[in-house]
Amino acid sequence: MESQAKVKYVRIAPRKARLVADLIRGQTVNSALGTLIYTKKAAAKVIIKLLKSAVANASSQSNVDVDKLFIKKIFVDSGPTLKRFIPRAMGRATRIRKRTCHITVVLDEK
Repeated sequence: MESQAKVKYVRIAPRKARLVADLIRGQTVNSALGTLIYTKKAAAKVIIKLLKSAVANASSQSNVDVDKLFIKKIFVDSGPTLKRFIPRAMGRATRIRKRTCHITVVLDEK
């Protein structure tokens, strides 16, 4: 039985979050948590919290063995971009794009 969890509007660039998501795709939940704990990326903390939420969703849904859960899908979509400006030389301005992302995790039982 599949269970999923989503987090939206995370203030991390999608390209950087995909690096962490690619590390744990297809792993069991226990090994993925072990991998994420020792990952130094900022997105790892967000994905740990999301993964624990997906496990809680699976255990409350039906009688699922938590030890048999694995990450069936994990994907990172881009969210809205916050546009800011910074002053530059000779009266010009440069746009700064602060990107956000939406992360989705789908768990399934082996």
